[in-house]
Amino acid sequence: MATRESKSIESFTALVAGSGGVAVARPRRDAGIESVASDSRTVSRGCLFVALPGERTDGHEFLGHAAASGAAALLVSDAQAAQRRIELDALAVRYGLGIVSVADTLAGLQNLARVRMRSLASVTRVGVTGSNGKTTTKEIIGSLLSRHAPTAVNEGNLNSEIGLPLACFGVNPGHRYSVFEMGMNRRGEMDVLADIVRPDLALITNVGTAHIGLLGSSDAIAAEKKRIFAHFDGRQTGFLPEGDRYQAFLAEGVRGKMIVFGPGSTPGFGGSESMGLGGTLIHWEGFRIRFPLFGPHNLANALGALSVARELGVPNAEIRDGLEAVAPLFGRSQVIRGEVTVIADCYNANPESMTRALEFFETLHWEGKRIAVLGGMRELGELTGPAHAALGERLRGTGLDAVLLFGDEMEHAWNAAAGGASSGRIWWTVDMETMGLRLQSLVRAGDIVLLKGSRGLELERLLPGLTARGGSGGDRC
Repeated sequence: MATRESKSIESFTALVAGSGGVAVARPRRDAGIESVASDSRTVSRGCLFVALPGERTDGHEFLGHAAASGAAALLVSDAQAAQRRIELDALAVRYGLGIVSVADTLAGLQNLARVRMRSLASVTRVGVTGSNGKTTTKEIIGSLLSRHAPTAVNEGNLNSEIGLPLACFGVNPGHRYSVFEMGMNRRGEMDVLADIVRPDLALITNVGTAHIGLLGSSDAIAAEKKRIFAHFDGRQTGFLPEGDRYQAFLAEGVRGKMIVFGPGSTPGFGGSESMGLGGTLIHWEGFRIRFPLFGPHNLANALGALSVARELGVPNAEIRDGLEAVAPLFGRSQVIRGEVTVIADCYNANPESMTRALEFFETLHWEGKRIAVLGGMRELGELTGPAHAALGERLRGTGLDAVLLFGDEMEHAWNAAAGGASSGRIWWTVDMETMGLRLQSLVRAGDIVLLKGSRGLELERLLPGLTARGGSGGDRC
């Protein structure tokens, strides 16, 4: 279904007011803002470029590039506006663009996103958070709702204090629904995101140990995740996973309807059957649904998503069609078929997701060798050593043909696995080139390889050497 387009920001005056800033230079022609970007490489004509400071670089260094790329306006900090007065004056004269100065450009961007979402009162907002599975669940919800009505879904994992505000400008008045992934890795971040979106429906996939090194404890993670319900006033609906040890805590005191989802809780669920890499056959409300994503964890994600869709009145047949149309995102339950089959699940890793991946892989029937390449799990803080050692203990009895460990953190797993029944099949390195050579020496046509590790390790660098053996690189289940 087509959606009615609208300006991201109606006018330069609205930009100044919404950001809480002051006009440094007014545009030669005020046609409003078509889009918003914080990366100068993605700026197109009519775009607002928000210059954000970063760990490695500062967006203010790319003001000229953004202006030359067609930016209609620049959002800069007060401090940089003072330092770059001559440069900004020159850009305004040359390109006729508007320039707004704010005390903090990130806060300015967030203010603009709040204004944007407050202006879209007719759009039902769905928020998704959790330690694992939030991106996949967000995509499934989007697939279901889009079968029923125009739906905006934030791209990729634009889920942070920067990404989520940018995603807000992808929602317009023609949408019936908007689905947002809402992630956090520090205290207070969820408060910011929840205040911007004010979700009408909010789902927590689970509470685990992702980012525990930054938040300190699982209790702290649960408390932060719960803040997704912070703006509930009794009219909203929350969704919680059955069996989560924080389920009661997450529901306590929330003003709104709470729905529990899972195999034992979701109405109409009649069981499921594994189809191996082909996904999961779900029996629900008389339907036999061929859900393309494999594993019990993705079944839980599907049941959460269909619970949201059902609450919003999506017909059962459209829910079925939406579930069958789901496709994995890069690095998440992605199957690449060829002479060597690869399960690329290397976008993120923590103890819970690592365990689930191994449980599935170890029980997968496969004629060739099963080889796991496991990268370190990051942002675990004081749990880094114990968590990796526990993984090593688990691997001592694995039935896999080979386990290749990668990264500094995996030294703990390597040491813990030593002396076990499977230790001869376990190997460790911190060098990617060495890892690639070792993997190439092991794999043969007909084998299957699991790539699982934290995003920063970029295990996908191993893919070319595997898919070059004849894999299509795009045949994904």
